Amino acid sequence: MLSSAPPDANQGLNAYVCTIGVEDYDTTEAKIIKNGGRVAMSKNALPGMAWQGYYYDAEGNIFGIHQPDVHAK
Repeated sequence: MLSSAPPDANQGLNAYVCTIGVEDYDTTEAKIIKNGGRVAMSKNALPGMAWQGYYYDAEGNIFGIHQPDVHAK
């Protein structure tokens, strides 16, 4: 039986999630929070590739942001 409950905070996702490419992760995160979004999975490095994290929008939908950065650690 599949669960329809959303994942707990900082839990990995097990479904398709729309992820948006951004130029400045921290500025984008600040705008998300200012406009009612919440952190679902904190910013983390994909070493040598990018920064990535996931958020809940004001309606509880999960989406991601992704900033390419070869220096991410």
